[in-house]
Amino acid sequence: MITGGRRGFNARGPPRSGSPGLGARPKVQSDIPLRMLVPTQFVGAIIGKEGATIRNITKQTHSKIDIHRKENAGAAEKPITIHSTPDGCSNACKTIMDIMQKEALDTKFTEEIPLKILAHNSFVGRLIGKEGRNLKKIEQETGTKITISPLQDLTLYNPERTITVKGSIEACAKAEEEVMKKIRESYESDMAAMNLQSNLIPGLNLNALGLFPTTAPGMGPSMSSITPPGAHGGSSSFGVSETLLQICAYSVYIQQGHPESETVHLFIPALAVGAIIGKQGQHIKQLSHFAGASIKIAPAEGMDAKQRMVIIVGPPEAQFKAQCRIFGKLKEENFFGPKEEVKLEAHIKVPAFAAGRVIGKGGKTVNELQNLTCAEVVVPRDQTPDENDQVIVKISGHFFACQLAQRKIQEILAQVRRQQQQQQQQQLKPTSGPQAPMPRRK
Repeated sequence: MITGGRRGFNARGPPRSGSPGLGARPKVQSDIPLRMLVPTQFVGAIIGKEGATIRNITKQTHSKIDIHRKENAGAAEKPITIHSTPDGCSNACKTIMDIMQKEALDTKFTEEIPLKILAHNSFVGRLIGKEGRNLKKIEQETGTKITISPLQDLTLYNPERTITVKGSIEACAKAEEEVMKKIRESYESDMAAMNLQSNLIPGLNLNALGLFPTTAPGMGPSMSSITPPGAHGGSSSFGVSETLLQICAYSVYIQQGHPESETVHLFIPALAVGAIIGKQGQHIKQLSHFAGASIKIAPAEGMDAKQRMVIIVGPPEAQFKAQCRIFGKLKEENFFGPKEEVKLEAHIKVPAFAAGRVIGKGGKTVNELQNLTCAEVVVPRDQTPDENDQVIVKISGHFFACQLAQRKIQEILAQVRRQQQQQQQQQLKPTSGPQAPMPRRK
């Protein structure tokens, strides 16, 4: 299995040098390409002399096939990405398996050649199903044995799990259809949920999410192929997989002018400080560079402190990226259980005079905010404003809930500031002086 950096399953764009031929584009194309791993020694047979074999496959299956043979030099396996309709992907997959089987016989290769499908980890939990029921059903119906690579193999640059299917070529082909059907259903479900929620974060550009294949050509490899760590299955309060919400860190906020810098205090388990800092501070430096934010960890408040405060300073996009990576890192390093969502507390400071606006009359605004975001939002009543006449608003919840609450509170503060400016402008307007005397009539 490939353990180094590989393109995400959504990587698209011009074919690489390892893709000698392309067939006609299908009229109806699946949003999710089929990604599979093949032994490196069979890549030549799949391509064929002067690319004749791969051209024939693309023509017959009406697909676009990228063979990423230049990736991971020396690796035992190479990824292949197939873009087509579900039927086109399945036909191309079966043809490739047939070619590998024939090549194995010709070269007296005696080892079993299983089908290996690559799938983004955010879909794997739903493929497995509760207590493994979905996967067991596919195995029983197709007569195959299916295993999935462990979570420990996930890295920052490898968000995919390897689904290994063992059985006859016909059985593996049937299993591929069922596996990809589940993955496509998960993708469509997430897309629908995200579209419903896209209006909740002003300026959130869904077309810039690295997960969605149609955006990759306009994005550099740093955007299209990197996905946050901690990609574990499970659903959030919004009904969207936790990882999909984390992938939002790669979205781009549409900012007007120069967005103001914000300061957020994020509280993490004290034991996780080392993981966030990294060896010789490398991880926190890389995180700061990636997010475009200043990130510092405050000293412990006492010997027995169970939490440490991470101070993040930067504009909204930087906050989004930095906090996402921190949530993901905590999940990746197992500071939260496999079925447990990462929930953290964040503090933001607001002007004392604006705290009432966040709370609302009778707590109406803060209650609406909690219902909308699924985060717990608290403005402690008995606070003494600091030297800057500011008070703390506490936000607790999973990543997306925290982000949404922060954005909504910043909207309230922006509205308060606009009203203040309007009042100041009204006060600065010159008042009309005494009326000039009317000229006398002769």
